[in-house]
Amino acid sequence: MASIKLVYIGGGSSRAPGTVASFLKKGAQFAGSEIVLVDLDPDRLDVVRQIAQRIIDHDQLDIRVRATTDRLAGLDSADAVLTSFRPGGFAARALDERIPLKYGVIGQETQGPGGFFMALRSIAEFERIIADLHAVAPRARIFNYTNPVNIVSQAVTRFTETPIWSMCEGLIYFPELVLRAAGLDPARANVVMAGVNHNGWSHTHSYDGQDLLPLLDDAWDARRDDPTLGELDRRLLRLAVTMRSVPAEYYQYYFYTDDILRHYQLSRLTRAEFIMSQLPGYWRHYREQAVQAAPVLDPDRSRGGINELELALDVMDAFYNNTGARLPVNLPNNGALPGFDDDVVTEVWCAVDAAGAHPEPQLPLPHTVRGITQALAEYQYVAAEAAWRGHRRDAVAALAANPLVPSLTVAEAMYGEMAAAHHDYLPERLLR
Repeated sequence: MASIKLVYIGGGSSRAPGTVASFLKKGAQFAGSEIVLVDLDPDRLDVVRQIAQRIIDHDQLDIRVRATTDRLAGLDSADAVLTSFRPGGFAARALDERIPLKYGVIGQETQGPGGFFMALRSIAEFERIIADLHAVAPRARIFNYTNPVNIVSQAVTRFTETPIWSMCEGLIYFPELVLRAAGLDPARANVVMAGVNHNGWSHTHSYDGQDLLPLLDDAWDARRDDPTLGELDRRLLRLAVTMRSVPAEYYQYYFYTDDILRHYQLSRLTRAEFIMSQLPGYWRHYREQAVQAAPVLDPDRSRGGINELELALDVMDAFYNNTGARLPVNLPNNGALPGFDDDVVTEVWCAVDAAGAHPEPQLPLPHTVRGITQALAEYQYVAAEAAWRGHRRDAVAALAANPLVPSLTVAEAMYGEMAAAHHDYLPERLLR
């Protein structure tokens, strides 16, 4: 059992109640620990704290919880820092999604110009967080879920000595999407994906010990005209069969760009605008549960579900309790994935124990998909550099390097409008 001080930056977010509930499910593994919730909104922080305290009391856990808006004080002597926050909130995400559509470019939370500006805002805040850690908790380790996790980790690992591991469930559930679309049982498959976050492909794919791809071919032939096959399932199954590799869901933005752009342009609400319409209901539910003796989070009334950030907590458990669990982590490549520079952050399966996260040996990605993944890795690299120490010209160049951005002139125009819209969250060097 590991006794740690866990500081959760973003502890008043709409995902925080589910995240705290997930951690407290592991309460026995972290007996004697303290959770410090840090956020900007004291009222929502207190709701999350009350839910946590009610669970602790009901389950008789040996864990303490408190909340604060003073980040520096909260971080004092921290062991683990869980980061999951959104500078500017969903209003900023809505701008990330809405403004690019004017330029004929997909607006999305982690991909394209939307993801780029999320990275600029997030990394600006990480600079301040790391300065705080240097002052009061120099031995702390960051377990990151702040998007885009790959660009955040790229910046922090390249320009600081602060240890950071970023997590995302994608490598776990992306194969399931394709397998279920093909009518196959994920439990009988072995699909190993790698790449950069949200943009991985399979280099190993078998089913009952045999090559998976012929089964996907058969499924596509049988289901290509099936009206019951959902549009996302259709796209991913067709992409896997064509490119001979199981794709991450996010590759739909690169291989079905025109269809998705048209859909977004015709939609009344962006994804962020829809979430914003649901937030009051989420918080009504959380406040109801905060006064219950045994809070129960309804997955239909909670942001993202009842258990959030579980992978980050699993990695934390594996590290502090030395379990050696096999888990996907984003960290510098250091030779793990052939074809990618050592200092580029890649997402691969690792064995995690008290000595660190140890990447499994990886096969090269198929040539059909290696190029686009390398292009996204190079974009990630220059985006992180621009965010951490660059100026406006560097940022425009990084944005123009993104495969979803069609030209330099579009990159320049979009950057000007989006930088002005996010002015309050960007360093001056990125504005002039």
